[in-house]
Amino acid sequence: MDKAGLTVLAASSDWHSPAWPDPSDPPYVNAVVAVKSDQTARAILDVLHTLEARFGRERSERNAPRPLDLDLIDCRGEQLDGEDGVVIPHPRATGRAFVLLPLAEIAPDWHDPVSGRGIDDLIAALPQADRSATYALQEGGKLSPDSLAFAGRGD
Repeated sequence: MDKAGLTVLAASSDWHSPAWPDPSDPPYVNAVVAVKSDQTARAILDVLHTLEARFGRERSERNAPRPLDLDLIDCRGEQLDGEDGVVIPHPRATGRAFVLLPLAEIAPDWHDPVSGRGIDDLIAALPQADRSATYALQEGGKLSPDSLAFAGRGD
């Protein structure tokens, strides 16, 4: 990431969550990292896609199995709706325990740029089954909420 202009500031613990759409598959390992960059959201997303490809990801059908899935969750609190194919913040992040729980670990004061809701409120609104099924594997660090964050999800 550093070579691509993304300086890692903090990384969450690794978290397990059930595989989807087939929960009988091995669980996913999820994490969130915060990075600093002067690049645009589109350029950052391009870097993430390049990293996915290096790990063997081929973009075919939606939700196809893949060795690495990196998503841009928030970019400096910006709100973009399809500009250059980028939607920021990630439109489904606030409903996903595997994003919010590790994000809360490194950015406990983060607020959703669209709704303004704090991360604790968003986590509390998740179904208990989703919160219980997502669990930390190791301890990570913390970061202030004014940084850029993205989540990676590998299966």
